[in-house]
Amino acid sequence: MATKPPAGDPVQDAPQVAPPQHAAAGLPAIGHTLRIAQQQMGLARTARTLLKVNQKNGFDCPGCAWPEGDERHTAEFCENGAKAVAEEATLRRVTPDFFAEHPLAELAGRSGYWLGQQGRITEPMYLPEGADRYEAVSWERAFEIIAEELRALGSPDEALFYTSGRTSNEAAFLFQLFAREFGTNNLPDCSNMCHESSGSALNETIGIGKGSVSLEDLHQADLIIVAGQNPGTNHPRMLSALEKAKSAGAQIISVNPLPEAGMERFKNPQTPVGMLRGTALNDLFLQIRIGGDQALFRLLNKLVIETEGATDEAFIREHTHGYEELAAVARKADWAETLTATGLTRPEIERALGMILASKRTIVCWAMGLTQHKHSVATIREVVNLLLLRGNIGRPGAGVCPVRGHSNVQGDRTMGIFERPAPAFLDALDREFGITSPRGHGYDVVRSIEALRDGEAKVLFAMGGNFVGATPDTRITEAAIRRARLTVHVSTKLNRSHAVTGRRALILPTLGRTDKDVQASGKQFVTVEDSMGMVHASRGNLAPASPHLLSEPAIVARMARAVLGDASRTPWEEFEKDYAAIRDRISRVVPGFDDFNARAARPEGFRLPHAPRDERRFPTKTGKANFTAAPVEYPKVPEGRLLLQTLRSHDQYNTTIYGLDDRYRGITGGRRVVMVNPEDAAELGLADGSYTDLVGEWNDGVERRAPGFRVVHYPTARGCAAAYYPETNVLVPLDSTADVSNTPASKSVVVRFEPA
Repeated sequence: MATKPPAGDPVQDAPQVAPPQHAAAGLPAIGHTLRIAQQQMGLARTARTLLKVNQKNGFDCPGCAWPEGDERHTAEFCENGAKAVAEEATLRRVTPDFFAEHPLAELAGRSGYWLGQQGRITEPMYLPEGADRYEAVSWERAFEIIAEELRALGSPDEALFYTSGRTSNEAAFLFQLFAREFGTNNLPDCSNMCHESSGSALNETIGIGKGSVSLEDLHQADLIIVAGQNPGTNHPRMLSALEKAKSAGAQIISVNPLPEAGMERFKNPQTPVGMLRGTALNDLFLQIRIGGDQALFRLLNKLVIETEGATDEAFIREHTHGYEELAAVARKADWAETLTATGLTRPEIERALGMILASKRTIVCWAMGLTQHKHSVATIREVVNLLLLRGNIGRPGAGVCPVRGHSNVQGDRTMGIFERPAPAFLDALDREFGITSPRGHGYDVVRSIEALRDGEAKVLFAMGGNFVGATPDTRITEAAIRRARLTVHVSTKLNRSHAVTGRRALILPTLGRTDKDVQASGKQFVTVEDSMGMVHASRGNLAPASPHLLSEPAIVARMARAVLGDASRTPWEEFEKDYAAIRDRISRVVPGFDDFNARAARPEGFRLPHAPRDERRFPTKTGKANFTAAPVEYPKVPEGRLLLQTLRSHDQYNTTIYGLDDRYRGITGGRRVVMVNPEDAAELGLADGSYTDLVGEWNDGVERRAPGFRVVHYPTARGCAAAYYPETNVLVPLDSTADVSNTPASKSVVVRFEPA
């Protein structure tokens, strides 16, 4: 049987620490998966649900965006995916009685773990101005409240429409259509905080802001470089692809400030041999200092250029632009400066070079470790330079692979969730619906927070996610949110964003991926796009958690009818009744979605076009792939300080906390820990097991403090530290962002340590 949620927050005062592990998955992962699933769902529901995850006739995992192959395992999910499914398919319920018993002030004092463990929200809830707790509200009245506030705005640009990466293609398309028909491009999304740097760099260099590889390419690669990414925790099913690549002869280089168990050895729970012995994945581990990646790739590019016969001259001549400018700058790369920036040794870099030169087919994968620095866009451009020099884009087994962290974050952007939309997209939208979309750029996440803080925005409507928990500079963000006239969250479960509200607030409970979605025309399905551009259907199989839930498309359609009224010619009611009608419109607006309904019905789905991959055609301003030559940057840290990166524990997915352990790093029973290299700790007088306050340092003179962290001596790179978010988001300044992309620099936080 499923168990009841915790009545009180667990004590986290004394986390226990053991040596980090050196292998991922295996029997412990199976045991942990089954324990969590049983606690949330019970045994029968666990079997009925998990066997449908990522199956062709099932539902897409609400976790990460890693793709599935054409042939699926019976258990086509990972440990963290199973946790995500279990928490959505839980038998626990948050009813109006719960809100009557727990005032807002109490909820605000609870941990994110406790809030998430309470279960599925069953009815729309309303926090009137001046009230101390939420109360039940009808759907009709909820949409009236939204309409009242939106119609009272002085300008449509005083509203913000945020999107989480879990939102389906159909809901995302309707959401952006509503926002633009309402009159704003204020469509911040979770991409602004993660892979915006990737999109910015790739659009400029290859002409499309998406990865260029398929799962089959990974299996065919000679060399895979995994930079700034921890697949064992954040994308565990990627380990199977790396294992298959290794079995075909690929070599793997891992570039990361921390050693990670998943990259050391993968014990594949799908095979007996994998369970017992596992597969060593890393051939070379480059333990780089935080933020040193651009310097590393620039030096590697210099060495490739200076090695006779190492560049693909025909590819460079026919398909690229800017080689001479890059070559001139790269030749100036300095060994001494690179070793300082990276903390690596010359033999390590020379060994990496040898592996690059020996490879005819190279893929570079990356995630937040590359995207959340001031110089992230320049770093990813440098990665592209390396691939272009050897012709490693547009041929099998080679290319760029930004690994997305949420199940449809890439699809939402494809559907038009973007504050800076392309004119061609808006032109197509306007032709299809007879509207006039605004052309001015809207607000991204950071600019949205600033607008709330400064009184320029007054309504925040969030389609999923945990806006408060995911964003930087916690104290400033929460104060900004509380200035809003209305905050609205479309949610399945509780999180901190429901406890930090505007003067009025609504919680609109919605169907999850696991839930059956039945509308007036019958049972519906939605679609998602994975990290490699495959679009496929998702069909829930469970009875909804409550009869009072609405689907995301239904919520958008009803809100649009309430706000826009008879003036709108868009058939919102038809869209709610039948999602096929939405897909028909998408097929006429979004390139690559021709005959969308028929192709979505295929069990395997379909792949979106990608000109660099498919044709070696690069739709950039020059018509070619662009080399770039930005100055090399890396963080300079004052004496007595360390550079902190925020990261996830293994019991965590984005801001959702499943438990209080980080099994692979040897940490149990608490999350307020800071990992510090023992030599740095000795110099700073930080004993293992002592408690310290983390104090961020930034150029505005504002003190940002995260108190009460246990020091853990850990094999991080020298000069670096690591701690979990969202607890450390308070240390990330709102205006510390990446150039070009404006992504918060959550991996480059200068901190000092003060006694707790």
